[in-house]
Amino acid sequence: MTAPPASGPPRSMRRAQRMPLVFAAGAAIGVLGGMIGLGGAEFRLPLLIGLFGFAALSAVILNKVMSLVVVAVALPARLAAVPASDLAAHWPVAVNLLAGSLLGAWAGASWAVRMRSSTLYKVLAALMVLMAATLLVTHFATMGTVALPWWAQVPTGVAAGFGIGVVAAIMGVAGGELLIPTIVLLFGLDIKTAGSLSLLVSLPTMLVAFARYSRDGSFTVLGANRRFVTVMAAGSIAGALLGGLLVGVFPDVVLVPALALILLVSSVKLARHD
Repeated sequence: MTAPPASGPPRSMRRAQRMPLVFAAGAAIGVLGGMIGLGGAEFRLPLLIGLFGFAALSAVILNKVMSLVVVAVALPARLAAVPASDLAAHWPVAVNLLAGSLLGAWAGASWAVRMRSSTLYKVLAALMVLMAATLLVTHFATMGTVALPWWAQVPTGVAAGFGIGVVAAIMGVAGGELLIPTIVLLFGLDIKTAGSLSLLVSLPTMLVAFARYSRDGSFTVLGANRRFVTVMAAGSIAGALLGGLLVGVFPDVVLVPALALILLVSSVKLARHD
């Protein structure tokens, strides 16, 4: 009995044959993120699943790797805009959030590797709705400060950090979308300083999630897709630089709702994913 003819090259090989598309996708994500001051990882995740065919957990891990690369590249530029001496004055804020986010990252990664694939798709869909709502609120709502006494502010910061760490680990994002408004609302810092502090919190938070994912051998997908990751990360960085130059070309009143709609459509597709 003869074997049936192969339906085509393996999916991993098909991805390798589409490197120009991989770079272009990364660049498009970078441009979108750069124009609104974010890394764009929340837009990268549905592309990894829908366009390039990665399973949910594999997509999360690859997204986390590329998020780390983008954040590491962005940090020196942010330090040039906001001097390290200025950030040092706010080290209690970073420590407060890290006290929760490091635990949250470990817990989120632990939950992600134990979830059934179908459940993880639905969780990712729900978190995309959260990101869409956060995007709209952050850009259109007037953010004041929640005046809390220090004895309430500290545990609130730990709790907020924990939740952000969980979300960042499960989605494979840096978490700046949630960290920046938290820093502004809870600690009363300006948005420019909050953006730089968010990177300082994001880096160790992502590293903790990496450590947890690596315990279960989940990083095999990274070794098998090194070229893919390198090319898409390079595209994301190039796109982010271009997006920074394009800030203001499209008004927020048009751009932000459009991006929120993209997230909502992606959430529906992920929720229906088998």
